[in-house]
Amino acid sequence: MLPPGSTIGILGGGQLGRMLAVAAAQLGYHIHIYAPDAESVAAQVAAQHTQAAWDDEPRLAAFAAACDVVTYEFENVPVDTVRFLSGHVAVRPGAGVLEIAQDRLAEKNFVAGLGGRPAPFAAVPDRAALDAALDQVGAPAILKTVRMGYDGKGQARLAAAGDADAAWDAIDRHAAVLEGFVTFAHEFSVLMVRGIDGETRFWDSSVNVHEGGILATSSLPPPRQILDQQDEARALLAKIADDLDYIGVLTGEFFATDDGPIFNEMAPRVHNSGHWTIEGAVTSQFENHIRAVAGLPLGDTATVALPVVMRNLIGHDIDGVPELLADGAAHVHHYGKAEVRAGRKLGHVTWAGTSPA
Repeated sequence: MLPPGSTIGILGGGQLGRMLAVAAAQLGYHIHIYAPDAESVAAQVAAQHTQAAWDDEPRLAAFAAACDVVTYEFENVPVDTVRFLSGHVAVRPGAGVLEIAQDRLAEKNFVAGLGGRPAPFAAVPDRAALDAALDQVGAPAILKTVRMGYDGKGQARLAAAGDADAAWDAIDRHAAVLEGFVTFAHEFSVLMVRGIDGETRFWDSSVNVHEGGILATSSLPPPRQILDQQDEARALLAKIADDLDYIGVLTGEFFATDDGPIFNEMAPRVHNSGHWTIEGAVTSQFENHIRAVAGLPLGDTATVALPVVMRNLIGHDIDGVPELLADGAAHVHHYGKAEVRAGRKLGHVTWAGTSPA
């Protein structure tokens, strides 16, 4: 159990790291951000900041020496970076889950091996394999790069087999996975936290609405179909966490279908669809992640009041902050990013116990 005054290192300098740093400060911890980016909105609220490359071993070693435990705020931190740091300081969660989460094909095979149900899929290592995958999976389908890609990036839709060439070019001819379309009623998230002692707690599941491949809103209570499928989805996520001896917040994204929950993907970190927990739950996902990696008792994950609505502020939505602040029920979070551009998440706003006006 880390005493107050200890330093928690965070790999990555984005808004998730920023909100983790705020939660850590409330518990008496110092935060040290490590990221290669010149701009770091997490560093704006952190005690220390190291700007260095992911493979700069002398800087990584110095960072490890300055920290009592290390975590990460996004899943594309190189696995080799985490493995190197693990030789110097405890990293929670570890490198094993990153290896799986960074490879869509490995992730789907891993989850299927635990009894989960991903959408129909086939490996597409090259252009020739795409034709065979279409024969197996069928169309319509989605072609996704095996690595990287988020918020709709690294993806291409195929309405028919004739779209194969255009889709392959659209993902820059990278190794990919072809996913069959799933007929679903809703998209929902399962957020859980697992402590060092294996204790597991869940937040209530939100229904998620995406626009242009980017999460627009997460809200509670979700439709009945999600409530009916929540336990099965939770059981799968808990099995994943136990198998990996996971520590921290783990997120699973699911489709609610007539045949039950279909696994979409997992994120080994705090998650955009859980931002509502800052005001809407007794203990937020950010505080509970810090509690878990620091070895503290986990906090209550109960929802404080319904309804809850979290809306992302994307691009020039951020220009509406003054009007949102005039709404006494709105909780506005500005991420401190300097550049406004289309598709960029610049903040979010939450209403808890009431609906937006």
